[in-house]
Amino acid sequence: MDLDLRHLRLVCAVAETGSLTKAAARLELSQPAVTHQLRKVEELLGGVLFVRSRAGVRPTPLGLQVVARARIVLHEVDALVHDLRGTHAPSSALRLGCNHLACVASVVERAGEALPGRTVSLWIEPSTALLADALAHGELDAALLGVIEGTEIALRSPVVTRTLVPRHPIFVALSAAHPLAGSSAVRLGDLARERWISPPGGDDGSLAALRASCRAAGFEPDIRYDAPSGAGLPLVAAGHGVRLVDPTWPAAEGTVVLPLAGEPQVARLAVAWRRDRLGPQDAAALYRGFAAAFEDHVDDNPAFRRWWDAHPESHPVV
Repeated sequence: MDLDLRHLRLVCAVAETGSLTKAAARLELSQPAVTHQLRKVEELLGGVLFVRSRAGVRPTPLGLQVVARARIVLHEVDALVHDLRGTHAPSSALRLGCNHLACVASVVERAGEALPGRTVSLWIEPSTALLADALAHGELDAALLGVIEGTEIALRSPVVTRTLVPRHPIFVALSAAHPLAGSSAVRLGDLARERWISPPGGDDGSLAALRASCRAAGFEPDIRYDAPSGAGLPLVAAGHGVRLVDPTWPAAEGTVVLPLAGEPQVARLAVAWRRDRLGPQDAAALYRGFAAAFEDHVDDNPAFRRWWDAHPESHPVV
């Protein structure tokens, strides 16, 4: 058997989802088919690429090398296809979208550095689904999208995507006066009696994912509040509720932001752009800008910095 692009996409899907089942769903294959193909790839490369853990499947050292090189190959192939199809001359305006992530503070600056001469505007939107729709209708040129693992966002041509961060955990924000505020990590089951603030952008699967994670931990969440993005932080600080947050989110006054033990919820970040608005070189430059913007804020939460340093397979390939 020769190694081909479908095998590279399979290896990346397993690494990005952390699950053979979820990789199979993304690739529209059966799990036995994914398992069989993965074994064939491992036989061809002469080593095990993934090992099972409590959190799912994780790349071995050989797997990390293969995933990193596979991403480069796939990106170059996609860029070649886009190059041959051609693009329209770029406008001087660059309309960007971004979920309400901690890195929005750096997105405009880094995008401007990546594409000098372009006038950057930014739409901050909690819903990934709405950002995807805006891209499809030409209201945005590019966007940084957060996607909860197990959900998919429909993106239609001429919109294309490239994974920025294939996998990162979701953290929880608590009042600084909460009994668990001094913990290094919080078990989701220990929050069974808490009042919850609904995650923003519930139409893109985040609310369903919260309910599913809580049910797996043995309880039904009491979702008491619906607050857009950071508007719920005063409720958290006052002890009225808890909420899930981006792990790079710095703790607001009166709050703490902590990891969830066992990583019951994870997400990925992807850069999406219209290939009729951005050529391959500009898209690659913007990707590097988004990567820099995200990494600008890794140190905003020391617990996430420790996780980040331990998971190089999740770092952007620039």
